[in-house]
Amino acid sequence: MTEAPEVLTERRDGVLIITINRPEAKNALTQGVAQAVAAAIDELESDADLRVAILTGAGGTFCAGMDLKGFLRGESPSIEGRGLAGITLAPPRKPLIAAVEGWALAGGFEVLLACDMVVAAETARFGVPETKRALVAGAGAAMLLPQRVPLPIALELLLTGDPISAQRAYDLGLVNRLTPEGGALDEALKLAAAVAANGPLAVAASKEIARSASDWTMEEGWKRQSEIMAPVFTSEDAREGATAFAEKRSPVWKGR
Repeated sequence: MTEAPEVLTERRDGVLIITINRPEAKNALTQGVAQAVAAAIDELESDADLRVAILTGAGGTFCAGMDLKGFLRGESPSIEGRGLAGITLAPPRKPLIAAVEGWALAGGFEVLLACDMVVAAETARFGVPETKRALVAGAGAAMLLPQRVPLPIALELLLTGDPISAQRAYDLGLVNRLTPEGGALDEALKLAAAVAANGPLAVAASKEIARSASDWTMEEGWKRQSEIMAPVFTSEDAREGATAFAEKRSPVWKGR
C-alpha cells in the first residue's frame, strides 16, 4: 500500500492550502515535510494564479514541533537557507495564513511565526517549551516572538515554557481570528479570499514593507518604501483598479 504524502496541497480560487499530513505523529516535522513545504512555497511564488497560501495540519493538530525519532536518526527537519520546515528563514513574498487546530508547539509554533496571519480554533494551544528541555527556541521564536507580542509577554512564554490558550493568544494580538473547534480552515479561507480579491502586486509590496520596516531607520524607510512602491503605481493593475472603480465593476487583476 502506498504511504500518504507527508504534505498535501490543494488549490482553491487562487489560494494554495498546504497541509502537514502526519496526524499519527501530531504533524511533527521531518526532512520530508521540510522539502515538501518548500516545494509548495515555490509553487505559490512561481504561479501568478496563486495569490495567498494557508498552512495547516491534518487530524486536529497544527504541528507538535520536530520529530524526535527522526532527530535521533540524525535527520534534520530544516533546509539550508530556508530554515525549519523549509520556511522559517525564507517565508514567501505572498501572504501566508496559519490555520491552527490543537497544538502549535515548539518548532510548530516557530513555523506559525513564519506566517503573516493566524486563524485559530478556540481550543488551540500555543507554546515554546524548549527551556524546559534545556534548549533554546532557535528556529525563530526567541527573535520573532518579541516582534509579535510585548517583550515581557514574549519573555514569559520563552523563559517559562508554559503554553497559552487561543483566547490568550488572540488577546495578545498573536491570533487574528478565533473560531469554534474545527472551523479554523474555513475561517482562514474567508480571510484568504479577502486578501486574494485585492491587487496582487500591491499586496506583496505592502507585506514586504510591513515585514521589513522594523529593520530600517526612518530615513532609509521612506527611501526603501518608495523603491518598493514605484513599480506598483506604474503597473497595469494600478490602472485597472482605478478604471474598475470609475466603471463601478470588479477589477480583473493580471499581476503586472
